[in-house]
Amino acid sequence: MSPRIKILLVDDHPLVRQGLLNLISQHPDLEVCGEAASEAQALELVSATRPDIAIVDITLEKGSGLELTRNIQAMYPGVKVLILSVHDEELYAERALRAGARGYLMKDDAANTVIQGIRGVLAGQTCISKKIRTKLAGKFVGDQSGGTISPLEKLNDRELEILQFLGRGYSTRQIADHLCMGFKTVQYYYTGMKGKLNLANAIELRREAVRWQERHSPK
Repeated sequence: MSPRIKILLVDDHPLVRQGLLNLISQHPDLEVCGEAASEAQALELVSATRPDIAIVDITLEKGSGLELTRNIQAMYPGVKVLILSVHDEELYAERALRAGARGYLMKDDAANTVIQGIRGVLAGQTCISKKIRTKLAGKFVGDQSGGTISPLEKLNDRELEILQFLGRGYSTRQIADHLCMGFKTVQYYYTGMKGKLNLANAIELRREAVRWQERHSPK
């Protein structure tokens, strides 16, 4: 009898982890080997349990799902990562793949899509939506017919994370603590973000962050 596939769940919402646990437990060849809410917890569990695949959210209790993905791939290249998130796939899917993830699924996808994604990633496939495949293919061949690029795509991964937290009402100190960086470092990122988004000051930056959060994140 073949050993069961070990899956690590990394999400800051206990109910999401419980739902995934219930779903995975319905398949005899799959097992959850650990659960984590933060980047640090996840790395400890990867070291201790050596899962076959980690299912990771973008937003974590402490740290970042994208940074966690990069760290897993650097330290444990045999562990595959599948991102499962509520965040806009048009902004995050390509970033996740660049970080080393093997797929990007939305949490509102059907339950069987998650299981298919797990099996697909373990079989060596890249699991992304048809829309993202088309977008990436267009970039590869230099096709610019897909429409105007959003100014937000100019932001790097860390800047986009900071924009997200600003939109959720976090203070600069709270953002620094959550992302484990210095207060002045966050302010430095603000400067770059304002330039890329053509905003005059921190007030305009926060307003833009709130507008973006209202458009792209679940209520």
